[in-house]
Order: sequence, then structure tokens, then C-alpha cells
Amino acid sequence: MSAWNPLVSVVIAVRNGARFLAQAIESVHAQTYSRLEVVVVDGASTDGSAWIAASYPGVRCIQQAGATGFAGAWNEGIAASEGDLVAILDSDDLWEPEKLERQVDVLRTRPEVDYVIAEVEFLAEPGVAMPAGFDPELLGSAHVANMPSALLIRREAFEKVGEFRTDLTIANDIDWFARAKDLPLTSHVVPEVLLYKRVHDANLSYGAAEMLSRELPDLLRRSVRRRREGRGE
Repeated sequence: MSAWNPLVSVVIAVRNGARFLAQAIESVHAQTYSRLEVVVVDGASTDGSAWIAASYPGVRCIQQAGATGFAGAWNEGIAASEGDLVAILDSDDLWEPEKLERQVDVLRTRPEVDYVIAEVEFLAEPGVAMPAGFDPELLGSAHVANMPSALLIRREAFEKVGEFRTDLTIANDIDWFARAKDLPLTSHVVPEVLLYKRVHDANLSYGAAEMLSRELPDLLRRSVRRRREGRGE
């Protein structure tokens, strides 16, 4: 019997990300797991991001049609993709070449696992001041990455959780992982740094502590309610 060789859909959302997009796409093309498709969702960029994406062979670039923001772009990219497995890569992040292969191996050998994440290392962009909300002590060490760029998930498992919420400003991914945990889905962590996340002046999530503090209480209440309903309370 031949080994399961699933198609992996890699979704990249970008809006005016020409500065780093080419390197992100190249880190996908450098993957040791080669059965993949790449869907770039462009959010009306004015800096040539769509042109950069379309210049790479095997990359399908579509224009974002619905809700603005990365959550809406992720949803549209996943809906437009065809793979049995779904991965997301931020347009300024980088993968280790073995990222997808390591994660596919887990899902291939452990059918009970719904999704796989890995560890992340934060990289300070040279010559650029770090955002005010970023803790410099995070640099130079590995951290378990509950974040979209570290994720590889079975499509049917993603559909059980549902799309990323587009009504949130900053906590879209936090809400999604909370919903996945509350179902619960079964996850696995590859204990290796397979993701590099840049820290630079254009990061959206750093320095957003005020917005996060407004959104987190409602996310917590929703999570508590889901868990109570799941236990029949």
C-alpha cells in the first residue's frame, strides 16, 4: 500500500507586503514536501505585492473580495484551495525547509491528530526599532507557536472549527485556537523551530495591547460558555 501523499494548500494573505513577500514564497518553494499548492490572497495592495506573487510559478494570486483584514483573506484563500491539508503563512514569516514534511509525517502516522503546530523563533529585523509592545526577551529562544503560520490542519478539522472571525481587530487567531481547543480537536506539537517570525515596524499585532484587552474578555466568556455547553451544564 502506498503512503498517504496529501495535497497541502498553503494560504498567504498579503496587503502591501512587497518588502518580505518574495522571501516568504521562496521558503514555501524550498519545502522538502513538494505536493502543495500556493494561494496568495491580495488585499488591494498598492506596492506590487500581487505582481510579486504572480511572478512565481505554481502560485495562484486572487484578489480579496469580501471582508477586509487578514482573517477574511485567510477564509477566502482556504475556500479557494483544494488540499486535504491546510497551512497558513504570514507574508513576512519564514518556514524551515522541513516544516511541512515534519507535520505531514505526524498526520500520516497518527490519524487521531487533527492539527499540528511547531515552535517559533522571533527574529528582529536589522536596523529597525522593535515595536513598543514586543518583549525583547522573546528573541533568541524557541516558543510553542499557537499561531496560524505554524499550523497544518486537516481540512475537515478546520471546517469543524469554522472560519476565522472577521469582526475582531486583533484576536482573530486567538479566538480560532480557543474554539479548536474547546471542541476539542486533538493537536500535536513538533518540538522543533520550524517557523521564524519577523519583528519589525510594520507588524500588526505588536503594540496592540489596548485592542487586545478590549477583545479578550469576550473571547474568554465565549470559551467558558462553549466548555459548559460541551459538558451539558
